[in-house]
Amino acid sequence: MKFSEGMAVVEAVLFAHGEPIEADKLAAAAEIEQETVERIVERLNDRYGEQGSAFTIGKLGSSYQMMTKPEFARYIKTAMETRRQTPLSPAALEVLAIVAYNQPVTRGFIDQVRGVDSSGVVRSLTERELLEEHGRLNDVPGRPIAYRTTDTFLRCFGLNSLENLPPIPGSTDQIDFDEYEEMTEFGDDGGAESADDTGDTSE
Repeated sequence: MKFSEGMAVVEAVLFAHGEPIEADKLAAAAEIEQETVERIVERLNDRYGEQGSAFTIGKLGSSYQMMTKPEFARYIKTAMETRRQTPLSPAALEVLAIVAYNQPVTRGFIDQVRGVDSSGVVRSLTERELLEEHGRLNDVPGRPIAYRTTDTFLRCFGLNSLENLPPIPGSTDQIDFDEYEEMTEFGDDGGAESADDTGDTSE
């Protein structure tokens, strides 16, 4: 693979992934050497600087993440506030229902129930403070994050507690969570029982 092609691949992976990704995993995804990834990241940042781009690639420990530069924060905040005020999409309501009745759960569980990637929806609901992180799975590679609903969720739907959620008609309609019981240990940042993970870009 040519260096220029590698730059495009690394940039695409970082953009699509959104969250920090470890250097070795980035190299594996891009099918190039890890040392080459480091050179590519440096070159991409040089290019962003030369072009006056709003983007930069930050290094967080051994991971990389594409992010916007601090000087654009106020514009992004305005856009995100506008986004929070828009009605929830059917996909967002679907994810909220899955989490509310089975929480805490990881994105992987949500993906399996919906049959599509739900990372975009989960991220949007977290930004709108309807979902929040609730610990990590210790015994799963990558220690995936689990999510639960928030007090804001309760207020928005007029609930005093999760016990006030309407029952799911018919016991057979209850989402089966038993297959994930073996993955029950969370880190110190949250204690509960849950499932496994992966990263809808649809919202």
